[in-house]
Amino acid sequence: MERIHQFSRDGLTFEVDDSGPLDGHVVLLLHGFPADRSSWAAITPALGDAGYRTLVPDQRGYSPGARPRGRSAYRLRELVRDAVALLDAAGAPSATVVGHDWGGFVAWWLAMAAPQRVERLVVVSTPHPTAFRRSLLGSAQALRSSYIALFQLPGVPECLIGPRLGRLLRSSGLPARQADAYTATMSGPGALTAALNWYRALLLPGGGRPGGDGLVHVPTRYVWGNRDQALGRRAAELTERYVAAPYAFVELDENHWIPERSPTTLTREILAALGTPAAAG
Repeated sequence: MERIHQFSRDGLTFEVDDSGPLDGHVVLLLHGFPADRSSWAAITPALGDAGYRTLVPDQRGYSPGARPRGRSAYRLRELVRDAVALLDAAGAPSATVVGHDWGGFVAWWLAMAAPQRVERLVVVSTPHPTAFRRSLLGSAQALRSSYIALFQLPGVPECLIGPRLGRLLRSSGLPARQADAYTATMSGPGALTAALNWYRALLLPGGGRPGGDGLVHVPTRYVWGNRDQALGRRAAELTERYVAAPYAFVELDENHWIPERSPTTLTREILAALGTPAAAG
């Protein structure tokens, strides 16, 4: 068994951080928009110390070698297949899957599309996809998510967001160090367009609706910040209806950027989902 620094699928090459004991249970951590794998940097050491092997990829569009053109390449089924390909490359029949923001959306889908590959699920910020859709009626979620309509326009959000991204991220409460790092990632050739294509693919067939019965059948812990600017309480509270397995809802007094702002707390919740107590101190 060897460390994985890259894996390939359909001619695309993805960068990966692989740490912790090679024979440990695998924890797959999936970042969101507009982050990269560094968003988990304050969390993976403690998981490794607890005996877990962590796999942390730069996802499709974020790895320079995995940045295909066109929105159709960013449908959720492709994002899920990327995650499965990484598990295959690591020789992991299954894993605990942790996802934040868009990574959380991929994690929900992975648990529904390939439950045999997911032992446990920890989703941070992002509600279940059906709970999110239901919350668009009868709550302020449609207003919170109005930016998604802007993101559908070709070229316009790149022009509006690109020069202002760092300032926008800092004003949203993301610490300056991560805001600068993510801005640098998004300044790469085609990177911002690729990241926005995740949103643009939502309206395509296979873009945003889970298959099967639409329920998650693996043990799930959902961690949500009650000061999240983008994802409101209604969707968070509805999520439990779509998990047909042991379920825990953890509400934090935090905003959207939980991995970056509260890594110690989030590490404790991941370890709790894994059945491992957090170290004292």
